[in-house]
Amino acid sequence: MPRCLKEIAQVQVGYSFRSRLEACAGGAPVVQMKDLTWDDVVDCRELQRVEVGEVKDSQLLRLGDLVFRSRGMDMSPALMVDEPREAIILAAPLYRVRVNSVQEVLPEYLNWYLHQDEAQAYLASRIKGTAQKMVSKNSLEGLPVDLPDLPTQQVIVDMAALLQRELTLLEALSERRRALISTQLMQLAKGEN
Repeated sequence: MPRCLKEIAQVQVGYSFRSRLEACAGGAPVVQMKDLTWDDVVDCRELQRVEVGEVKDSQLLRLGDLVFRSRGMDMSPALMVDEPREAIILAAPLYRVRVNSVQEVLPEYLNWYLHQDEAQAYLASRIKGTAQKMVSKNSLEGLPVDLPDLPTQQVIVDMAALLQRELTLLEALSERRRALISTQLMQLAKGEN
């Protein structure tokens, strides 16, 4: 039986900066929309550092947190896969999704689940705005999540990772095959054997 996201995880909006972010060498690192990669991972290698006031613990990221894009066309999360060496601030309008208990929900499973068509359809049906698409915190918290036992969650996570690896290899193989055939056709066009 599905459970609402708010029953299994905390959803918190990131730190709201009152003005444009100004880089500061001695400041705190901040995760922004641009730091979420194409493969839905939080890239912490080149975070902008800014001077900030008081930040709540709930606006800091840690290993296993999901960073959810609340605005734009892509309403999918990115997973925090590296253990931060220092406090990293999440900037609004991003949401931090943190599972309440890893004994009940694997963050990797929740990340996978939020990418599935059923979850994405639910979120798409709750988008507000015309020029700037947005999903509210309440809508995200109300998302029904199918929650199998931990061993089943782990099997799903492992199988999804294998599928992604296979797709990556097939794409690389296809690109190499295209390049090989293109080269052979060019040689044929030039009369070379």
